[in-house]
Amino acid sequence: MTRWWMIGGAAVVAVVAAAAFFFYLPLRADDQMNVVRDHPPFAISQEALALHETLRVADLHADTLLWMRNPAERHRRGHTDLPRLQDGGIFLQVFASVTKSPSDLNYNENDASSDDITLLAFAQRWPVDTWTSLFARARFHARRLHRLERDSGGDLRVIRTTGDLQAAMSAREANRNVVAGILATEGAHPLEGDLDNIQRLYDEGYRVIGLQHFFDNELGGSLHGLSDAGLTEFGREAVLALAERGMILDLAHSSEQVVRDVLELTDAPVMVSHTGIRSLCESPRNISDDLMAQIAERGGLIGIGFWADVICYDTPSGIARAIAYAAEQFGVEAIALGSDFDGTVTTRFDASELAALTDALIGTGMAEEDIRAVMGENAVRFFLRNLPGE
Repeated sequence: MTRWWMIGGAAVVAVVAAAAFFFYLPLRADDQMNVVRDHPPFAISQEALALHETLRVADLHADTLLWMRNPAERHRRGHTDLPRLQDGGIFLQVFASVTKSPSDLNYNENDASSDDITLLAFAQRWPVDTWTSLFARARFHARRLHRLERDSGGDLRVIRTTGDLQAAMSAREANRNVVAGILATEGAHPLEGDLDNIQRLYDEGYRVIGLQHFFDNELGGSLHGLSDAGLTEFGREAVLALAERGMILDLAHSSEQVVRDVLELTDAPVMVSHTGIRSLCESPRNISDDLMAQIAERGGLIGIGFWADVICYDTPSGIARAIAYAAEQFGVEAIALGSDFDGTVTTRFDASELAALTDALIGTGMAEEDIRAVMGENAVRFFLRNLPGE
């Protein structure tokens, strides 16, 4: 009898432990890593509310697809879901696929020997092939977005071509809830050293490829890696192949030497999707103003982040200050939003509250035309110019 009681007790403990691992811990991680600070409702002027209602807001970076929560439903955790994107007036959202992230993450020095996403893949019950393959993780994230498109009743449209974006713009005129989603990788390590995976990512719907994340990879050095290296030979081949395929290069997290190498190697469209400006906020997360100027001069796009590590002051007025400063330094046409929502950052507001940023931009004295540009029109124009036309 004692033996069976012990076996039964062990089984109960195992079930409780499994339930905690597969259900409680992922939700707790999401809740603790994607924080919105408690705050009273923002006081937003009628002028700002009226203007915001007419904007096509665009954001260059959110990690929505990484987390267990269903993006079709409204949640109290994290920063985004489709209802909150709609509440915030977002028309165009770039959805990033995070496929590897080292333990003890920091902005100064990380190696590639550890990976917290593997544990997250186990805990969130991703398909078995994602446990060992970074490409499979990117494919899984893409298919999550495609499923959201199917389930959204036309409210979310995955954008692959300029024609898709133009159709979404037309649909938006009749239905303000339409959101255009573009797939991006946060780092090109899902290539797994194989150039043929560029076509496979393209076929899954990816149109923006970040070259690095928090660690050096097969393509070259990370801004937060060990080497400070530029592009490897494989990296040069990959960049040229990506450019030939018509994919947009994202230099966020790339080492400064990688950025220089890319700018010298190709005239392909580039962006820095989520960042700050070093001369305004000294941070190892921000590359030099000189490189930012070169990116802007060649028609690239700079997405201003919403978290304190890159802009120093993360209130709506602090973000507006960073946007206005960047516009003054590099030209208003080069500046966009790069929230990094759901990217394990703490923010003062979530996607539903973006009217507070419009109000803060009015407070800087920025002209209405320029507010429209930085809040979304620059990004819409950039993608209309640079997405494949087929």
